[in-house]
Amino acid sequence: MVRAVSRWQIVGLSINDVIGSGIYLLPASTALLLGPASLWAVLLAGVAVGLLVLCYAQAGSYYDDAGGSYLYARDAFGDFIGFEVGWMTWLTRVASAAALGSGLALAVSKFWAPAGEGWGWTAVVVGSLAFLTYINVVGVRTAARTGVALVLAKLVPLLFFIAVGAFFVDWSQAVAMGAPPTDKLGEGALLLLYAYAGFENTPAAAGEFRNPRRDVPFALITMIVLVTLIYVAVQVVAQGTVPDLAASRSPLADAAETFAGPAGALLLTLGAAVSILGSNSNTMLFGPRYLYALSADGYGPAALSRVHPRYRTPTIAIIVTGVLATVLVLGQQFGGSGVSQAFANLALLSVVARLCSYIGTAASLLVLQKRYRDRPNALALPGGPLIPVLALLVSLALVASAGVGNLAAAAVAIAVGAVIYLMRRRPAASHR
Repeated sequence: MVRAVSRWQIVGLSINDVIGSGIYLLPASTALLLGPASLWAVLLAGVAVGLLVLCYAQAGSYYDDAGGSYLYARDAFGDFIGFEVGWMTWLTRVASAAALGSGLALAVSKFWAPAGEGWGWTAVVVGSLAFLTYINVVGVRTAARTGVALVLAKLVPLLFFIAVGAFFVDWSQAVAMGAPPTDKLGEGALLLLYAYAGFENTPAAAGEFRNPRRDVPFALITMIVLVTLIYVAVQVVAQGTVPDLAASRSPLADAAETFAGPAGALLLTLGAAVSILGSNSNTMLFGPRYLYALSADGYGPAALSRVHPRYRTPTIAIIVTGVLATVLVLGQQFGGSGVSQAFANLALLSVVARLCSYIGTAASLLVLQKRYRDRPNALALPGGPLIPVLALLVSLALVASAGVGNLAAAAVAIAVGAVIYLMRRRPAASHR
């Protein structure tokens, strides 16, 4: 594969992966679950996720190769733990692509009603996933440029919302204090994690970055600062302009309508669709790189680690990921779940699965810090093991917040992974 992605493209891609459907649903959902504590919960979540981001930033400064969480866990704890982390991380990408495909149809249905169900919903889901699969097959340069273009397009409505809405905020309403309902804390924490998640994918394509050991840490740290500021600002405007925010089904569009009229509402509705499409573009860029790395190490068919001679991309891994995501989302819909419920189910599945990646990376870093502390130009975190230990505790607390059904599904996925691990073939010598 070719090293074609620059530092600022990585920054754009990392922002693109995090700002997706979550920000357009976050204000109302957090208000419903956490009440007056919503704003402070969004800020606290940014700080907590920042601990995880720093773990990925430091681990990323040690490696030039593709694989991300899989690579870190394999190096720290051996092949089996590494495989399970990589397997669960890839499943996260498949579930996330499916969820975002369904979420895109929901967003499009706001201005094209047929997308809400039936053939229109199917056309949006299948068409968007097929388009993103194609973009990623034809080259990482094309995929990176598409991702950067989409992140710019998604930021315009959000910056408009913040800049104009700030003049109409009722500040006593926006920054109200209050204790959140204790029975909703776990659900609220998982919701906030979904809104901030996606950053873990950035190192997965390090093999195609020009200078990954320097650029990945820079991109991740820049991203979490900017995203947290944007999320907090959006929450302030939404809470300060919509009196009954918890009851809103499209909180940003409703808020924009109060201070910019129907045109503002339409801009934010279109922004939601572009934002979701942008996040799924990243999912289809980074997700197949996990499958490529696993196959290169002997797990699964060797064809998954083949690189196209012209496009220099793991074409079959990309196509397989796109097809499985499409089958998963269609199965949710035609298996009896409604459109909204299908999106919620897939989103929660992706959150629970990605916790394996967070736990694996935070735990791996405790080993890698000692092993590579003298490596030139590696990022040094203050406090040594303190940040990875705190990140590990945050991840374990989030696991405890998950429902029994979702934990059982994750356990089944891990068991299936163990069977696949036992069927390992000999990897190509060039990969190990």
